[in-house]
Amino acid sequence: MTSRTRKTIICANIISRLSRGFKHPGAGLVAAAALVWLALAGAVMAQDRPVAAPADKDVVVGYHISPPFVMRDADGNLQGMAVDLWNEVAGELGYTATYRDYPTVAGLLEATRNSDIDIAVGNISITEDRATLIDFTQPWFDAGLRVMIDKEGTTGLGDVWEGLWDAGYVEAYGWIVALIILSTIGLTLFDRRFDKNFPPRWRDGFSESFYAVMLVATKGTLPSRTKLFGWIGRIFSAFWLIIGVAVLAYVTSSVTSVMTSLAIKGDIRGPEDLPGRTVGVFAGSISENIMAGEGIDIRAFEGIDQAVAALKENDVDAIVADAPVLEYYKHEHPDIGLDVVGRIFNPGKYGFALPYSQEARTQEVTIKLLALQESGELDALEKQYFGDER
Repeated sequence: MTSRTRKTIICANIISRLSRGFKHPGAGLVAAAALVWLALAGAVMAQDRPVAAPADKDVVVGYHISPPFVMRDADGNLQGMAVDLWNEVAGELGYTATYRDYPTVAGLLEATRNSDIDIAVGNISITEDRATLIDFTQPWFDAGLRVMIDKEGTTGLGDVWEGLWDAGYVEAYGWIVALIILSTIGLTLFDRRFDKNFPPRWRDGFSESFYAVMLVATKGTLPSRTKLFGWIGRIFSAFWLIIGVAVLAYVTSSVTSVMTSLAIKGDIRGPEDLPGRTVGVFAGSISENIMAGEGIDIRAFEGIDQAVAALKENDVDAIVADAPVLEYYKHEHPDIGLDVVGRIFNPGKYGFALPYSQEARTQEVTIKLLALQESGELDALEKQYFGDER
């Protein structure tokens, strides 16, 4: 039974007794009305009364490196928009913070849920699923997802070879080379047996046979001969013509397929071009959930440096992550050929995260965030990191 229910029952009992105790019924009703008014006023005041602020000012703050919201300077000190915002709030509230680094967003959120930390600071998207597990402050940043690609493309010879290797064509080429060598030896033995004009020296005969085999393999034709070897030679030649045409078609189609696949990678212009591609995401992030839900092949990375390395090595075709994170990385690394393309999708908001057991602290931090927003300090901080582009 709740305290409000108990109070209601007590008030009802008092009203009943007072009504019986007054001789005049009107007097009892007046007294009852007065008590009801007092009870309702007390309930409203109890609802409007703010939650008591937490007495403990020593807090454990968890974070995940994600520039430009959380990063380290050359001396290893934490900085970034989320860090600066937290420092403003912590200074106003008199908090003394101890910091813990988490390699992934998933680890940071799990630590918050388990109350291993008092507050998680960073670009943490507020979602319905997360809100069932952890509490959030007032949102302080509008965000969403975008797509990063390697705008330099992948048209080099090394990229083509890597594509052929990954597709399994190189192994098939090895068997073709072995077949050419065996065919050259076989044709040499055949000509030495049936063609009296065939060069007697093995190296001369082998080179002539190799030339004949390569003509079959690359052009599907046989060199002109001054002498045919009867019906056996004709059948033998026709057989190798068929083999040569098949080999030429296979090599041509495989190289074309790989080069087409590499060219398609440069055609990603937004989220609608991602189906059928391999996409890099951050472990435990919103982008991981969204891409997996769309049935897109994903690879999860701890941070953006690892994801970009995979993008440059063609292990992934694109990266999907928070738009400001990708845009900032591109701005800070203009020389490595990255581009952020397409519209912002799956819009969301950032907030600080706390365990549900920290309700008083959540309210306290939220009030300070609202104050910074109303004073214009939050807008000034955003312009400091993103300029006037947002």
